[in-house]
Amino acid sequence: MIQRNTIQNSLVYEAVNKLQCHATADEIYDMIVQEHPTISRGTVYRNLNRLAEMGKIRKMEIPGGPDRFDHRCHDHCHVKCERCGKVFDVDMDYITGLEKNITDTHGFAFTGYDILFRGICPECQHKA
Repeated sequence: MIQRNTIQNSLVYEAVNKLQCHATADEIYDMIVQEHPTISRGTVYRNLNRLAEMGKIRKMEIPGGPDRFDHRCHDHCHVKCERCGKVFDVDMDYITGLEKNITDTHGFAFTGYDILFRGICPECQHKA
């Protein structure tokens, strides 16, 4: 199926790349609607998911929180601040083949993994 590159699709893609902060769909919508007040929340959500399916952005499912969207599509790890909830990249080598160490696969054919560390960001440490 051919994917059209619509104006809305371009707006969403540009917003994710401009924010570069593992933004939620609502944060991306809030940015776009400032300059394009007629765009709907549903349009932004659909285009975020479409861009993730196309591999242009990375959708991150965060346990206990909203999905986040990352402009960096390569495999890498993240850390979530336990106080403010922001998500940051972790500077470390991505360990390829880690799933090969699983002894009981329960029949899974593994396709990859995401590691999300927990911590307290410098800004929240400073506030405490």
